[in-house]
Amino acid sequence: MTDKKPSRKEQILQSLAHMLEAEPGGRITTAGLAREVGVSEAALYRHFPSKAKMFEGLISFIEEAIFSRINRITEDGSAASQVEQILALMLAFTERNPGITRLLTGDALTGENERLHQRIQQFYDRVETQLKQVLRDAEFKEGLRTQATPTITANLLLAVVEGRIAQFVRSGFKQKPSQDWPAQWELLAPTLFR
Repeated sequence: MTDKKPSRKEQILQSLAHMLEAEPGGRITTAGLAREVGVSEAALYRHFPSKAKMFEGLISFIEEAIFSRINRITEDGSAASQVEQILALMLAFTERNPGITRLLTGDALTGENERLHQRIQQFYDRVETQLKQVLRDAEFKEGLRTQATPTITANLLLAVVEGRIAQFVRSGFKQKPSQDWPAQWELLAPTLFR
């Protein structure tokens, strides 16, 4: 079996993700990206009509990676287990993809198209909706009721994960999102249900 060589479009997105990781806080230019990929700026624009579309390509990658796994997680298991797995997935994904994580915090989108900020907001809204659904289903499937409403509980859980992700970016990718997570989950888990 031979390793498939990534398409030029995939190379561009991989290089963009690498630059986001290598230059925390730095602004990505199409000229710099073209140098990183080893092509002209014109070649970049043959694959993506704008830098915003390149960022959208990375956001689409994030969405596909996270939501395809969430769908598998929610197929079976207890509600508490599903919630834990969804949160751990978010933390592990960001830890493995530090550059892309800058998109999730909005750090890399400063000065970029408002549509990109809306896509990130929609991403988090979808994750929160998935958490709410798991918490609501817990009542019907397991007879469990959340301490607060499922909406409040899902928002709190997402806020904790977003905070871990923000700390990761703020630390220059040194403070891993999964660091101490099992102990923190042990504190959170008993507060979910009555």
